Amino acid sequence: MGTHRLSFDFDTPVDRTGSHSEKYDLRRARFGTDSVTPLWVADMDFAAPPEVQAALTARAAHPVYGYTCVPDSATQALCGWLARRHGWTVDSDTVRLAPGVVPTLYAAVAAFTEPGDAVIVQPPIYPPFFQAVQRQGRVLMENPLREGLDGYGIDFDHLEDCARRGARLLLFCSPHNPVGRVWTRAELTDLLLLARRHGLTILCDEIHADLVYAAADGADSHVQTHTPLACLADADDPLLTAVAPSKTFNIPGLGLSATVSTHAAVARRLANTFARTGVSVGNPFSLAGFEAAYAHGEAWLDACLGVLRANRDAVMAAVEAHPRLRAHAPQGSYLAWLDCRAAGLDDTQLQRAWVEAGLGLSPGVGFGAAGSGFMRLNFAVPPSQLRSCLSQLPQLLG
Repeated sequence: MGTHRLSFDFDTPVDRTGSHSEKYDLRRARFGTDSVTPLWVADMDFAAPPEVQAALTARAAHPVYGYTCVPDSATQALCGWLARRHGWTVDSDTVRLAPGVVPTLYAAVAAFTEPGDAVIVQPPIYPPFFQAVQRQGRVLMENPLREGLDGYGIDFDHLEDCARRGARLLLFCSPHNPVGRVWTRAELTDLLLLARRHGLTILCDEIHADLVYAAADGADSHVQTHTPLACLADADDPLLTAVAPSKTFNIPGLGLSATVSTHAAVARRLANTFARTGVSVGNPFSLAGFEAAYAHGEAWLDACLGVLRANRDAVMAAVEAHPRLRAHAPQGSYLAWLDCRAAGLDDTQLQRAWVEAGLGLSPGVGFGAAGSGFMRLNFAVPPSQLRSCLSQLPQLLG
């Protein structure tokens, strides 16, 4: 990993202002001021892999940007990636490209449920999980995660009760955003058994699957290996997995993802739902970036993970030194879920306190009622910038 890191620059800040960056150019609208370091939107402040930049530049050099088909090489690049990184052998016939993981959440709710049906989500959870259910006239059924001394876990007894009460679909996040849990094989196996007992369809969002922290010496209690849920499933389990290069390689603006399912009816229903919307995945730049990332981005990711791991550890050290902050070290993602409840502030006051400290985070209440009193911090920034941000913590919530 060390030799790879020499080839990439994760330390020099990239000025994103004026690039129509949601994270930077919407600071005033979001926080009431431009004078905050934005640590909210879940993209990284690192340049994309050089191979991705080169592929986009090469495609731009061709002067015709016409209707574009999906090349087999793009799907093969994804299949190769899943095999190398996760030991997941995927038949390319089970892969379909999609216009993003969030659109896939919406499409799954439309495909596998009817208005009035119940859909399970596990808060605190990424807000589009709620929105995909509520905006389509379905019933939101919450199965809150349970917090223990070592982090968050699934409340299986309550989940079983949700399934018994007629839920049709589970929107599952693995690794979990925002709490950073990487689920164990035992947890995933129990989940599949429960789904089989109750005929529950699962949409598994694995967008953060590549951002998991391997143990440097085998002694890190905050480490977990990501296991694709599909690796434990039977071919006829009604399971759909959503993956994307967006978080892994910092290219979410390219808006391209993929779904994998060996269940023919599940795959067909999702494909038909997308077809009814008229959505296309033929953007030539998205396809070029997708293929280049999965085919050539491995060294960059390995180097990036080293930076992210050090950043995570710096955040945890700062939190542990603060009398009013608490957090479980994320096993995956570049997001820290900060418990600020000891400050005794309501959510509006809490947001204001962070902004006054010059830091723009995501309020936890946006991730459901279970997130009240929490803040989500994105630590995918140059280490020098993170150190500057963390230096503000001792004065925060004093």
